[in-house]
Amino acid sequence: MRAKFNYKISAKYAWFIGKLFFVLLILLSSCTSKKSADLIIHNGIIYTVDSSFSTAESFAVKDGKFLAIGSNDEILSNYDAKKIIDAKGKAIYPGLIDSHCHFYGYGEGLQQVNLVGTKSFEEVIKKIYDFISTQKWYHANDDHIAQWIIGRGWDQNDWTVKEFPNKRILDSLFPNVPVFIERIDGHAALVNSEGLRRAGITIHTPITGGVIEQKNNKLTGIVIDNAVDLVKKTIPKPTKEQIKNALLTAQKNCFAVGLTTVDDAGLEKNIIDNIDELQKNAELKMRVYAMLTDNKENFDYYIKHGPYKTDRLNVRSFKFYADGALGSRGACLLQPYSDQPDKQGFLLRTPGYYDTMTRVVCDKFQVNTHCIGDSAVRLILNIYKNRPLREARWRIEHFQVTTKEDLEFLKKSGHKEEYSQLIPSVQPTHATSDMYWAKDRLGPDRIKYAYAYNDLLKASGIIALGTDFPVEDINPMYTFYAAVARKDLKGFPEGGFQMENALSRENTLRGMTIWGAYANFEENEKGSIESGKFADFVILDTDIMKCEIYRVPKVKVMSTFVGGEEVYFYHGATENTEKHGEK
Repeated sequence: MRAKFNYKISAKYAWFIGKLFFVLLILLSSCTSKKSADLIIHNGIIYTVDSSFSTAESFAVKDGKFLAIGSNDEILSNYDAKKIIDAKGKAIYPGLIDSHCHFYGYGEGLQQVNLVGTKSFEEVIKKIYDFISTQKWYHANDDHIAQWIIGRGWDQNDWTVKEFPNKRILDSLFPNVPVFIERIDGHAALVNSEGLRRAGITIHTPITGGVIEQKNNKLTGIVIDNAVDLVKKTIPKPTKEQIKNALLTAQKNCFAVGLTTVDDAGLEKNIIDNIDELQKNAELKMRVYAMLTDNKENFDYYIKHGPYKTDRLNVRSFKFYADGALGSRGACLLQPYSDQPDKQGFLLRTPGYYDTMTRVVCDKFQVNTHCIGDSAVRLILNIYKNRPLREARWRIEHFQVTTKEDLEFLKKSGHKEEYSQLIPSVQPTHATSDMYWAKDRLGPDRIKYAYAYNDLLKASGIIALGTDFPVEDINPMYTFYAAVARKDLKGFPEGGFQMENALSRENTLRGMTIWGAYANFEENEKGSIESGKFADFVILDTDIMKCEIYRVPKVKVMSTFVGGEEVYFYHGATENTEKHGEK
């Protein structure tokens, strides 16, 4: 009975079952039809840094751009890719932007004597000897040697004797070899007699916007600001191979700390041409926002030809220097230095120069001006406010010492139609590097308006964050920590330095991503994880938005991606296909 019954049922409804099977096959086929992507990341904590600061779990990438962002189910159900990475709960952020650094200069410095962290001039000398012992070209008894010994990174404020060094020891050790060693900020240098001779500098050499230091009618070897450039002009230019090595070495180190865009604050045309060539050859994958040095060659070429833009290179701003640095007392102040009342700092050019040259470039280029002292800030703000360009997005680089009055003007600039929006571009680690001696330079009243990042943010509504490397370390985790905790890497001071000017974690991340992109006119192509933007992102081993703040400096970058391509992977993890839990 049972077999007969089943047979009758199957025969009677065969046509129905067949039709149902056909419909189910179509439905199944339609359900499994997925859109093609190149890369899928899932199971992550993704900080998109979009307008609502939303988080997601997964995204798909195609042709170097974010295709879709959403939950794990949304992305995995609708997209497929040859490369699918399980982030295993790791935190993911937009590619980090350093809004003010010296990318090429950093790479160049890696081929020279590294004097960062030296605790005495004696240690400086030892570092020089250690360096030249590895150089095949150096021969101590060669009277005709052409090469220079070049170094950078010393800071007399870190020494027991907090005074500028003298060239006497260098003269005795290197009588025939030119030596040029820059202070960490690049605004002062020590040069031996042979170096001064080659630069044509004597006690009678005139200088404007700088200092050629003398004591008892003798040169000490210290040159400051524009006097530094007199020596640099004499040093032989690097070869094309040296430039390439500098850029690629800098790129490698920057990718390792999660940087995907660098704003190089002061480049000459030949370096930009080398960057462009290496990028087109796919050797240099770092995205570069170039600020042009204000020299004649750049003016002659770029004013005629205008900005230059590719997916990886953006040349659309000029960098001007209003003054020097606080550490070498070259910052131009409204009132004298508290610890040296006979000094007030100085402008590097006449006020008329800044007024004229900003008029020359403003129709085509963004204007970004280095201002450390409050007098320099005041001058440049007054020039900026006479340029009623709403979309100019002109920047003050450093904005280190300001006043209550100028903060009020900055606030008006973002809200009044007659003023263009002005953007503060600052470096949080400057505050934690300078806090030990800055009060001595400025006194108890002015210091409250120095390194005032939260005040600047409240006034402008936006702030771009960077490091100024190699003046500071390249690691953006140090930037994040200094902005939020206002402490050095040893946790000093216990309560933080002037915590009223600390930034929130959200605003710090914005300053390192979307606000940095906005400051570069690039907010529609990078700075957040959103559909249509370049797939630049970084995977960290720790969630910096939630972890204890003291842990941030030790956070490791697991992977860095540029345009959906993995350009760095932390080799401490498992290699090959298991490294991310890939499909």
